[in-house]
Amino acid sequence: MSKKILLVEDEQPIREMLRYALERENYVVEEAGDAVQAREFLAKNRPDLIFVDWIRPWVTGVEFIRRLRKDEILADLPVIMLTARVEEMDKVKGLDNGADDYLTKPVAIKELIARIKAILRRTSKANSDNKLVADSLVLDLATHQLTIDGKDTHIGQTEFSLLKFFIEHKNRVYSRTQLLDYVWGQAVYIEERTVDVHILRLRKILKSFNKDKMVKTVRGMGYIFNVGGE
Repeated sequence: MSKKILLVEDEQPIREMLRYALERENYVVEEAGDAVQAREFLAKNRPDLIFVDWIRPWVTGVEFIRRLRKDEILADLPVIMLTARVEEMDKVKGLDNGADDYLTKPVAIKELIARIKAILRRTSKANSDNKLVADSLVLDLATHQLTIDGKDTHIGQTEFSLLKFFIEHKNRVYSRTQLLDYVWGQAVYIEERTVDVHILRLRKILKSFNKDKMVKTVRGMGYIFNVGGE
């Protein structure tokens, strides 16, 4: 599947140039003219990588990245700063505030693509090496396998993604709308009832091991994943 890249750049000609170069490499490209538009996009979509200019006047690229790193849902998104600022202190400021890489304009397209591939390789490898553990539940992100009490357990792709989100964000209530946005990952036009259906399927899987109480309904609010299962 093609990787999705979000361009946060206030100059349209530069966005168009970058889009052309990235699409030639089979990346899916989304655009935002400023940090406000970028946050609106990220509320319902999750790219694989973000390019951020210094962007003004409302929020600088550095401030945008700083806020991103404080967001528990989006904090792990890789970010490359691409800016005309060439001073060493600006580069240090960008990296210190959470940028994964810092490139200055104008940038050679071959170098740009190489930097993207390097970061995506690192993040892909990190994800594939991870195993998420909650109580006796183990999710292998490389093989998409669920193990409960040491036993391999069949689980559908959507239920796997839902459980992954719950384990990563345990002990916090999420509404159906939030779960649609974060788990399904797109601004999809499906009913909130869809969440309930997959919650029931997930609970059925967990019930075989008396773990279904880990997914609790909070009346009028949504769902919470409780590792204690109380």
